[in-house]
Amino acid sequence: MKRVVVTGIGIISSLGNSMEKTWSKIKGGETGISYIEGFDTTDMPVKIAAEIKEFDPLNFGIEKKEIKKLARNTQFAIAASRMALNDAKFEITSENADSVGVIVSSGIGGMEIFEEQHKNMLDKGVKRISPFTIPAMISNMAAGNVGIYTGARGINKAIVTACAAGTNSIGDAFEIIKMGRATTMIAGGTEAAITPFALNGFANMKALSTRNDDPKKASRPFSLDRDGFVMGEGAGILILEEYEAAKKRGARMYAEIIGYGESCDAYHITSPSEGGEGAVRAMKMAIEEANINSDSIDYINAHGTSTPANDRNETQAIKTVFGDHAKNLIVSSTKGATGHCLGAAGGIEGAIIALSIYENVIPPTINYDNPDPTLDLNYAPNIMIEKEVNVAMSSSLGFGGHNAVIIMKKIK
Repeated sequence: MKRVVVTGIGIISSLGNSMEKTWSKIKGGETGISYIEGFDTTDMPVKIAAEIKEFDPLNFGIEKKEIKKLARNTQFAIAASRMALNDAKFEITSENADSVGVIVSSGIGGMEIFEEQHKNMLDKGVKRISPFTIPAMISNMAAGNVGIYTGARGINKAIVTACAAGTNSIGDAFEIIKMGRATTMIAGGTEAAITPFALNGFANMKALSTRNDDPKKASRPFSLDRDGFVMGEGAGILILEEYEAAKKRGARMYAEIIGYGESCDAYHITSPSEGGEGAVRAMKMAIEEANINSDSIDYINAHGTSTPANDRNETQAIKTVFGDHAKNLIVSSTKGATGHCLGAAGGIEGAIIALSIYENVIPPTINYDNPDPTLDLNYAPNIMIEKEVNVAMSSSLGFGGHNAVIIMKKIK
């Protein structure tokens, strides 16, 4: 089997339109959550989100005439993919294009296109629906357009597993290279679902925080007074390469991917199974494939949504899998900084564990001001921890009972 390494990272987030800005602010305990500016929230129960407010697609090589053909999540994906390729110093050419694949996924896709064009139809009639509507809004178009814009002609697909989609994308891309079906993969997630329809859909199911009076403190993973997640948007893209090929070209390697697990709760459309049973199976699968002892893992970037059910059940899953080692682990959620970016979350958080391993730092769980006595792990409260990180795990858990877990280790 082939070894697989991370050689490039691209991130678009509410903290900044680059990996460097996003990572620096996450380490510094900053947040991108604030009042929504993209639409009027006067009559809405939720008025906060982690919006990206200064993104200009023209800065990332997307021509002005093409912008209306691309949903916002696709624009993020193209931008982050180009960043990641530049970071990896990897050039796609006619000689290698067939061996470069793409798996870039979204949980929802081009929601703003759907809302805009549906309103056009109701207000102005069916003939006013844009002919670009369908190819802009469908969820696979982020992956398809990344292929078009980068020239990658290998395997190309999108995975729709809600909030697990980004992690599933990285995991599937890892397996593809491991099996020799590609030498390089552009993999991760992208999302842009902060729209009136999607926001209020989540709000009406009581999934979102209503801490409108204090946006920066609204996302509070693992805290006693957590009251729901805060929507985010953005993209996280990794360049994965076969180890020998990366070594031959002298590539910088952030980390090596060694394990991938996935499972289904088969329990409920939105609630996790009790005790995080499905997450337990995905974690165990990833550890088994990595061929390591569970006590080798130093850091877990948790799904950590700041919802009562997720944080409780994910904590229990970690304690079940790791036993006595759970108290030695450091667990953090970075969603207090980025918001919950849905299908992009796993892509951004996969980048975070690669950077944690590379730099030997663990980002904090911010807003951890009121510990929940029933959740008793080390959640890296509020301040970054400098510590050697040899092995790290990222977990993502999605509506529908989807669970996805990846494990990376330091290159040695």
